Amino acid sequence: MSTGLIVTLAIIGLFGIYMFYSFRKMKNMAAVPESEKILTLTDKNFQAQIQKGLVMVDFWAEWCMPCKVMGPVLNELAEDENFKATVAKLNVDHFQSVSQKQGVRGIPTLILFKNGKEVDRFVGVKPRDFLIKQVLKHQS
Repeated sequence: MSTGLIVTLAIIGLFGIYMFYSFRKMKNMAAVPESEKILTLTDKNFQAQIQKGLVMVDFWAEWCMPCKVMGPVLNELAEDENFKATVAKLNVDHFQSVSQKQGVRGIPTLILFKNGKEVDRFVGVKPRDFLIKQVLKHQS
């Protein structure tokens, strides 16, 4: 075998080991405790809670790693007095009918509602500053 092939195989092997280790570490990552200021939505209270003002709803699941990544970001936003939207969460595993009705196909999905109407939608992990800018766009 040539030296180049051996080096390439070694690099691929090390990358594979790194990815395996990273996945196991992420899989075992504990969820961050939820802020008391985040509303927990159900199929019973969903419509009532999104009717007044700006409400950012996180559609999530316990097994979803990107959802766990969004946890601290949403906690920060909920605790921030200057953030002008209510932060709420809906577990898609427990309330599938609501997530289906809202057309949620991937998680995490964040939907921004203004007075009960969807005004924006974001799929995947989003940084805090991005979410703040999006809420400011729909404030008036």
